[in-house]
Amino acid sequence: MTNNAAATGGVRRPSRSVLSDETHEAIRGMLLDHSIQPGEHINIDALARQLDVSQTPVREALARLESDGLVVKRALRGYSATELLTVDQIDDLFQFRALIEPWSAAQAAERHSDEDAAALSAEIETGRGTSKLELTEAYAAMAEHDERFHKLIARMSGSEFVEEAFIRTHCHLHLFRLYQAGQAEVRDSPDSEFVDTLFSAYYEPEGGFLAVREHAAIADAVLSGQANAASALMLDHIQSSRRRFSPTLNAIAS
Repeated sequence: MTNNAAATGGVRRPSRSVLSDETHEAIRGMLLDHSIQPGEHINIDALARQLDVSQTPVREALARLESDGLVVKRALRGYSATELLTVDQIDDLFQFRALIEPWSAAQAAERHSDEDAAALSAEIETGRGTSKLELTEAYAAMAEHDERFHKLIARMSGSEFVEEAFIRTHCHLHLFRLYQAGQAEVRDSPDSEFVDTLFSAYYEPEGGFLAVREHAAIADAVLSGQANAASALMLDHIQSSRRRFSPTLNAIAS
């Protein structure tokens, strides 16, 4: 660990030449890995000292993170990390996705361009590459791939309204935070069956992430112009994703 990282408790200090973007990424990482806990008040002065920057890039970063749904600003109270979604909110989110994403996949199958096809194929290869990473890094990389894949399908639908509606859910950011909370339950749980269930729901050593294989099947249907198959596979994928989150949700709700 570098001296800078050690001085900030493991958080990498942003380079002074690119303060805005790197401060944003540093704070975003702290929110996603729960270094800043859900619901925790954010002391701007203390955070600026921790990152060895002025308050200005911290404030700019928090304003951007508010638009991502990771922090909330309240009058006279300042910024706090958003709470984790509740079980009911997660159900609403998956129901919403089940309505718009199968339609998006069907439209993408009918409307995609050569440029879209190249981008989708490249993203699938990126997703497959996550299985080559160390497991902790792989989960973070998988979350990023997952978000890019679904945004790409929404964009390929040709509907700016649907694309914007999907982006505004910040679905995969919220789900990754829930996954991180599940990891905390794993660390604290003596129940080996629960631990095995949580990990096997996402990852199989012989095949990598289950979601990547589902993404690849959807992509094949989209790129071959099979609209009905793309829609059905996307719906199955969303329902499968909801089932994969069941152990995490049950642990958090209990």
